[in-house]
Amino acid sequence: MPAIPPKRSKAAVRKRLLAIYDRLRIHFGHRDWWPGDTRLEICVGAVLTQNTAWKNVERAIANLKQAEALSVGRLLALPLDELAQLIRPAGYYNLKARRLRAVLEFLAANGGADFSRFADWSLEAFRGQLLAVYGVGPETADSILLYAFDRPTFVIDAYTRRIFARLGLSEPDASYENLQRLFMSALDTDAPLFNDYHAQIVALGHHICRPAPHCEACPLESLCEKRGVEITAASPGPTAKARRPRRRSRSARRPTS
Repeated sequence: MPAIPPKRSKAAVRKRLLAIYDRLRIHFGHRDWWPGDTRLEICVGAVLTQNTAWKNVERAIANLKQAEALSVGRLLALPLDELAQLIRPAGYYNLKARRLRAVLEFLAANGGADFSRFADWSLEAFRGQLLAVYGVGPETADSILLYAFDRPTFVIDAYTRRIFARLGLSEPDASYENLQRLFMSALDTDAPLFNDYHAQIVALGHHICRPAPHCEACPLESLCEKRGVEITAASPGPTAKARRPRRRSRSARRPTS
């Protein structure tokens, strides 16, 4: 699938994407996403939030803070089973303990707590190195890059797939790379914009554009083609059942702050 939908110019897609963002920003306000006091905490959260709700991640991170373990060295010093128990609220805790340790080992091998050493890495090189780490897929890698290191890469999640398929700007089964390219080829390369835009998508997908959408409450209602949405005659507005997305990712269950 091409980055720009057929019969739509790059300028037209850019105009529509910015109109969508403006309406979301007016509706939800600036999201100040991602929650986390430090770059390390954001990296940890990006791993723990896979396939779970954010409230569970908050409980796991609170455990790490209570144990005074939230540093690269202290986390790596923990026995794997002890680390797993501390992050147990995040679910899949044995698997996530191994994945988190792999990310921590990557960080330790490249400067540890001195994250400034990554400043000289190109986005492409940094992303490639992250994707080579056990348990890190594109969404986790891009979340770390954008939110922990302010790198201009757009995060794609289940909310993005659902919303932009309904808007008619992508297909429900679009690949991660092609859907990401839709944003990055049409918008300015700007980390703060990518950050808040994705946070707006998360807010819309969590609160309104759900599997059964609340279209009457949506700030994008007049812009939406409602592809895949079945409008019921009994509904007082354009709400109703929608086809369930084919795939879910970790962000499909992550609420906004």
